[in-house]
This record gives sequence, C-alpha cells and structure tokens, in this order.
Amino acid sequence: MRDTEIRTETRSAMAADGGEAVGARRLPAHWPLVLLGAALLPGAVLVAVGRSLEEPAVQAWRTVFLAVTVQATPFLLLGTALSGAINAFVPASLFGRLLPKRPALAVPVAGMAGVVLPGCECASVPVANSLIGRGVTPAAAFAFLLSAPAVNPVVLTATAIAFPGDPAMVLARLLASLLAAAAMGWLWLWLGKEEWLRPARRHTGHRPGHSRWTEFREGFQHDFLHAGGFLVVGAMAAATFNVAVPKSVLETFSGSPWLSVLFLAALAIVLAVCSEADAFVAASLTGFSPVARLTFMVVGPMVDLKLIALQAGTFGRAFAFRFSAATAVVAVVCAVLIGGVLL
Repeated sequence: MRDTEIRTETRSAMAADGGEAVGARRLPAHWPLVLLGAALLPGAVLVAVGRSLEEPAVQAWRTVFLAVTVQATPFLLLGTALSGAINAFVPASLFGRLLPKRPALAVPVAGMAGVVLPGCECASVPVANSLIGRGVTPAAAFAFLLSAPAVNPVVLTATAIAFPGDPAMVLARLLASLLAAAAMGWLWLWLGKEEWLRPARRHTGHRPGHSRWTEFREGFQHDFLHAGGFLVVGAMAAATFNVAVPKSVLETFSGSPWLSVLFLAALAIVLAVCSEADAFVAASLTGFSPVARLTFMVVGPMVDLKLIALQAGTFGRAFAFRFSAATAVVAVVCAVLIGGVLL
C-alpha cells in the first residue's frame, strides 16, 4: 500500500512538472514582445504595400497588365473551346480526304485550312503528327501546323479588336502568316530529309468507346489552363516592359527599323504568348513601328520556346531545332515584305 501511494505521488509530481514545462514553453519570457510584433507587423506591411500601389509606375503597370489580360481572356476562352471541339468532334481522316494528292498543291491548301479550322499552338503539333500518321505529306502537315494558330477566325477577330480602325494590320497578319506557312511547307519539300523526322505515335481526336463530350471538356480544360498561364506571364512581361525599360533603350531599338523588327521577333519567341492573345500584347508595345509589331504577331504563333519543346518531344530534336530556326527566319522575312507593302 505504501509503495502504491509513493508511485501515485511521484506521477502527480511529474505531471505537475510537465504541466509547468508545457506552460513555460507556451509562454516564453518575451511573450509580450511577440504579441506586440504580431499585432503591428501585418499592419505595417499592409500600409507599405498600399502606399507602393499608389505609385504612378505601379499604377501604370497594373493598368497595362489588367488591360491586356481582360481584353485577351474572352478570345483565349473561345479559341481553346473551338480547338477542343475540333479535336473531339471532327474526324482526323477529314484532312486527308480534303487535301490534294500532289504535295506542292497540298501545302497551300493545308495552310489555308487554318483559316476555317482554328487551333492553338499546343493543339497544332499533335494534329500535325496525326496527319502524318494517316499518310498526309509532312510538308502539308507542317503548313497546317504553322498557319492554324496564326490565321484562324478567333485570332483575326482578336487582332481587329486590338487594332481598331486598322484593317490593314489584320490583312497583313493573314497574308504574312499564310505566306510563311506555305514557304516552310515548300522548303521542306525541297530540303527536308526523312531522317530528321521522328513522328511519335500519339493519339489525337476521338477515341472509340469514349465520350466525345468528356474528350472535349478535358481538351478544353487542358488547353485553356496551359495557354492561360502563358497569357498571364505575357501580360506581366508586357506591362513590365512598358514601365521598367528606360526610354533610351526603347529608342535604341525602336529608332532602327531592322533592330526593332529583330527585337520584337526575339521577344515573341521568349514570351510564348498564346496566339489568341498576342495581338493585345503587340498593341500595347506602342513605341515600335507597325511592321515590328506585325513581326511579333507572325513569329509568335510559329516559333516560341514552348513550341520548340513540343516539336522536339513529338518529332525529335533534330527536326525541331532545324525547323524552328528556319521558320523564324522565314516568318521575319514574310512579315517585313508584307508589312512594308501594306502598313
């Protein structure tokens, strides 16, 4: 009995000590300072951020960013929805039946098919791969790959709204993009080699036994979220470019016709803005000439960092690097030629 009482008293003392230890850990000696900091620090941060948001430069950045994003989002939504619908509801064999048998004639026809069959950059790569797998000549598939994201109705409508009262810009984008797509198709017929091409057997279009509406929803969701991320990044970059880059730097590039064209061509490759939204980014670059901004809109849908990665994964690196480099040069030349005549 005595041993039991001793053990009980020992456990009570240990519990009391433990409780005091826990209490000591919960309430450190400097707890009033911690409480005061927790009360004051968030308020100070909010005040500092609030004041910084009222700075003219930050307000200008916010205005440009919101303008580009809000204007472009409806067209991005419509374009990705149409692309998902074509992938789910339009048979892939339709392309093969409509194209001429002669490769030289199939190239411009495939390029002009992009006017009525919209597709974003990400969707055009697997579609081109599917066409090659179904016997379509690679030159025609590549012409469609380049033209569909650049000349579809959604992109042309967005361009008309981004450049109000300037129908020449819409026509110049259409003609320059079609010319570049056809030129690359013919160039592949002339210089392309089969060993450069490694088509990956990836499925696109409707799969038997699956719901078309489910395929549409999944395709639309993937394309919109993927392209929307690039839109936000592009809008942020455009806003930062307009606010942060000194005027002296802009004058260095914008003052030279050739430097401005090459600069915006490189910017289009790096920004990788979705074609449904790039017209609004181009319209915000007001310090550059119309030809330079046209080059931005012609190069972007055909060559950018994400497209190079997609092409390398689908057709192989040997193809992607050669094709992307040649496309960039051809797109710049076509934009300068058409823009010099129409703008």
